[in-house]
Amino acid sequence: MELSVSTLADWVGTATAVLSPLHALIAAHVLAAERLHGDDTTVPLLARGKTVTARLWTYVRDDRPFAGPAPPAALFQFSRDRTAEHPRRHLASYAGILQADAYAGFGELYRPDRKPGPITEAACWAHFCRKAFELAEVARAPLAAEAVRRIDGVFEAERAVNGSPASDRLQHRRTVVAPLVADLHAWMLETRARLSRHNDLAKALDYALTRWKAFTQFLGDGRICLTNNAAERALRGIALGRKAWLFAGSDRGGERAAVMLSLITTAKLNDVDPRAWLADVLARIADHPASRLDQLLPWNWTPRATALPTAA
Repeated sequence: MELSVSTLADWVGTATAVLSPLHALIAAHVLAAERLHGDDTTVPLLARGKTVTARLWTYVRDDRPFAGPAPPAALFQFSRDRTAEHPRRHLASYAGILQADAYAGFGELYRPDRKPGPITEAACWAHFCRKAFELAEVARAPLAAEAVRRIDGVFEAERAVNGSPASDRLQHRRTVVAPLVADLHAWMLETRARLSRHNDLAKALDYALTRWKAFTQFLGDGRICLTNNAAERALRGIALGRKAWLFAGSDRGGERAAVMLSLITTAKLNDVDPRAWLADVLARIADHPASRLDQLLPWNWTPRATALPTAA
């Protein structure tokens, strides 16, 4: 059966409206986290016969690396551009730890006088390693290869406590990881002093050295991860989806996409089949008591038993 795009869009719009109470519960759960992963990616937005570059943002709560009991969840937001007002609005009520890249728009979130409280910046070591790895792989630069070797040593030491309680992670970092980071820092300072400011490796080292407090924040807090990979994984489906759905047709379409991505990604993070969950929830939510809506969240969901046909 041929269905028009407008009909399909209306169905998605109706579904997002019906599921908006669950989306609100997921948003509240995410923003109650002690630590968040944040990132964004581009999404083409249709505008008068052409497309402009809009953004989809994600904020991921995943406490599993430090053995936290809270279920993982992801919140997506849509915006027409990438100005700093958007993360300020998204995280207006949040105070905690934010793991993110060096996007300048997050800067005001880290101010000590921010209300309701300052957000602690935690940098992503994967971004730093990627810059050095590209130079080692493409330019065959020996110093870049040495940087990668030393950074890999930090990652290797961290793997031993992935999934351990925050207190165990902190103790391991103080005794095992911190000396490796201190040696890396000393090597970086010595190497940087011998390089021109126009050197590509110098730029990669400067990226980390100018943000060293954010890069070493994990050494004093067992809840912090070494990377922002949780947010990057959440955005991966959008990168693949752009090849299929091509663009968002309107601001409203982008906002609907953010709601559905929040629901689908949260289901996946909890090892729940998004299709089965959404089908069941859409069939039940109209008659479900509002006071017990949390029962329909992916981490609490129990599918209704399907009645077996009566034998003739």
